[in-house]
Amino acid sequence: MLDDLLAAMRRLLVGPLMLESASAFLKPDLMKTPNEARALRPLPNLIFASRWLQLPLYLGLIVAQAIYVWLFWQELYYLLSAAFGSEAALGHILDAVTVEGAQRPPKLNETVIMLVVLGLIDVVMISNLLIMVIVGGYETFVSRLGLEAHPDQPEWLSHVNASVLKVKLATAIIGISSIHLLKTFINAAAYDEKTLIAQTGIHITFLLSAMAIAASDRIMPAAPAKHGEHV
Repeated sequence: MLDDLLAAMRRLLVGPLMLESASAFLKPDLMKTPNEARALRPLPNLIFASRWLQLPLYLGLIVAQAIYVWLFWQELYYLLSAAFGSEAALGHILDAVTVEGAQRPPKLNETVIMLVVLGLIDVVMISNLLIMVIVGGYETFVSRLGLEAHPDQPEWLSHVNASVLKVKLATAIIGISSIHLLKTFINAAAYDEKTLIAQTGIHITFLLSAMAIAASDRIMPAAPAKHGEHV
């Protein structure tokens, strides 16, 4: 019985001493939190913080987005007013869609409506391009948005990085160029041959550029990166 009591007292004394020795043995840096352990020196911290200089640029693009929204509803209002017989709205639409040198349509016909709708689609596609630049650019180059658990997180944002963003921007530009080229072909009689060839060549150049960007992105080795990691 006495031996058991001595053994119990020995365990009670040795345990705290071993714990204190182990705590003293550990380096202070290992006991720090991850944020404290990765604290930057002043100059690297200043350079890294300079990414916030892009924030006013993205805020300016949000203002441009609001202007495009206003333009979209303004043109839609003119189209609806012209459809219900407003001469002033019809004149505005005809002035907007009539190409210099082409005959002015006498009324709101199918071609005029098609050109107005193509203009609205053009505004929507440019707005989509702005969204990709604002959201994807901020997430890639400035700071994480923390949308991993958000139900409205865009599908493309879950794997966005600089390479993916470049490919998506190139694809959006091709779509915008396609709309402009279609509007040109609808009024092909008002353009000379050089203009048609030049616009077609520009569109093909956009296509080849997008293909080159996608091919180079496929050839380059992809480094494993977590969502939202800045490159």
